[in-house]
Amino acid sequence: MPNRDVHNMRESYESSFLLEEDCDMNPFHQFDKWFHHAIEAKLPEPNAMTLATVGSDGQPSARIVLLKSFSTHGFIFYTNYESRKGKQMQENDKVSLLFWWAERQVRIEGVVNKVDKETAEKYFHSRPKGSQIGAVVSPQSQVIESRFVLEDKFKEAEHSYKGKEVPFPDHWGGYIVTPHLIEFWQGRVSRLHDRIQYTLIEEDNWKMERLAP
Repeated sequence: MPNRDVHNMRESYESSFLLEEDCDMNPFHQFDKWFHHAIEAKLPEPNAMTLATVGSDGQPSARIVLLKSFSTHGFIFYTNYESRKGKQMQENDKVSLLFWWAERQVRIEGVVNKVDKETAEKYFHSRPKGSQIGAVVSPQSQVIESRFVLEDKFKEAEHSYKGKEVPFPDHWGGYIVTPHLIEFWQGRVSRLHDRIQYTLIEEDNWKMERLAP
């Protein structure tokens, strides 16, 4: 096994800062500003986010999913209800999201709920047909015999739905994360990073505080 020493790997963040007077009082508006900046900076997949879940066994699990929309109501993504994350979210509705944009991070904590079927079905049929078929045939998170089995199922479904609409699967849909805490992290020199945390006090009323790095 390799024994790789990485303790000297570090970045020096010097390009920006985050001060309270520059922050919007609404964290969703602040998120929108940073998200727009990430797009303008042409960062790779700025909508990629880590989703952390914890099931009834207490074991945390994290993976990358794609943000598909957001508003002052929350952050929406789509996945297989029968996947490991789907089962964990059924057992425990407390989740965390994390965005990483080079010198910036946004950390979100909240509760998750399924979006309505009409919204999920509309998004499903907006996807490329191959992605729709993939969602239908893949038993996400389950053990499969080989890649060839999956590819054979895909080819069969591709033939069956040629010239036809792919039916919306019952096992697939959307989730919305409604946050009660949003933290914005800006890298600074000497590890004295900026951390601005918003905590929900009551509906549409957020408390903004600075945290020590």
